[in-house]
Amino acid sequence: MPNGGTLTLRTRQGADKSTVAIEVEDTGTGITPENMHRLFTPFFTTKPVGKGTGLGLAIVYGIIKMHRGQIIVQSQVGWVTSFSLNLPVRPPRLKTPVAPQGLIEAEKHDATVIG
Repeated sequence: MPNGGTLTLRTRQGADKSTVAIEVEDTGTGITPENMHRLFTPFFTTKPVGKGTGLGLAIVYGIIKMHRGQIIVQSQVGWVTSFSLNLPVRPPRLKTPVAPQGLIEAEKHDATVIG
């Protein structure tokens, strides 16, 4: 928000209580339709050279997807942009790990350390 504005953070629980949302909204300049489809592309930035890497939203996208969540972006040029990060309350259950085959258990010995 180069010209000032308001940044609002909200949290809420999904209607079925299986998800939570973190909402980030600003009253900055908004996102143009041309840039909207490239927001999560690594190294995409609208900032001048040396002022941004274009990795922030790409990293956020990766983290949210890794946790089986989703991001919803809404923007109106010249007025407001909002990001809603929706995440499951509980991560999906992982399969029980199986012990690797062919390993030999080490023998157990009692020892006294004198120091």
